[in-house]
Amino acid sequence: MLSRLQELRKEEETLLRLKAALHDQLNRLKVEELALQSMINSRGGDEMLSSQSASEQSQDQTLVHVDNEASINQTALELSTRSHALEEEEEEEEEEESDS
Repeated sequence: MLSRLQELRKEEETLLRLKAALHDQLNRLKVEELALQSMINSRGGDEMLSSQSASEQSQDQTLVHVDNEASINQTALELSTRSHALEEEEEEEEEEESDS
């Protein structure tokens, strides 16, 4: 029963990390979208849109900072996922050995 609870906690942690990774990816996509909109607006030459573009660029700078933090978090997630997978493999090997 206790091991099942620990297993569920690990699964919950993994799902929370996945949620954070997806949220980070969404933020990166928003940054890309704003950059593309800015490029489109700059090519269009509309002066009214240039003020909107300036506000989008300030949002871009804020999101780029978030994006840098997100990439760090993504790296940490990948590392922790790898270590978790290795732990699971070791546990499976131990179970197989104890069954033999």
